[in-house]
Amino acid sequence: MNYRFGRKGEFLTTSTNQKTPFEGVSATPQPLSVKDDRSMATMAHFGGVVGCVPSAIIYATLRSRGRFTAQEAREALNFTLIPSVVIVACVALSVLPGIGWLFGLFAAIVWVYLAVSSLVAGIRVNRGNPYQYRFNTRALDWVSRRRAR
Repeated sequence: MNYRFGRKGEFLTTSTNQKTPFEGVSATPQPLSVKDDRSMATMAHFGGVVGCVPSAIIYATLRSRGRFTAQEAREALNFTLIPSVVIVACVALSVLPGIGWLFGLFAAIVWVYLAVSSLVAGIRVNRGNPYQYRFNTRALDWVSRRRAR
């Protein structure tokens, strides 16, 4: 490495084989390692505690990089989609006078079921086992099949 001063007094380093940090980096994403594949699949299920958005993001961004992640994120998204919509609708209706508390209570019950189911699934997937939810509506699969026709 050569050291010298520039015209305005700044300190410069030069090298004959110096590369920029982005040279040689592939534009195509690399497959996930087994550990990363399992952890992203686990996060897709644990994300169900807050709704369908985390599993949707993981499924959309990482499904081509890991088979286990794709399978489990799709399962989590299928399970969390309908309850998330129900929770949002119930929270919106909870402001109604008189019967709004019923919608709030129903939203809380659905959220507790969603959170507990997601945590159980995340623990199972973290051990490396695939998981299928007991009461999964498979809404995403149904919509994607109808769209493919």
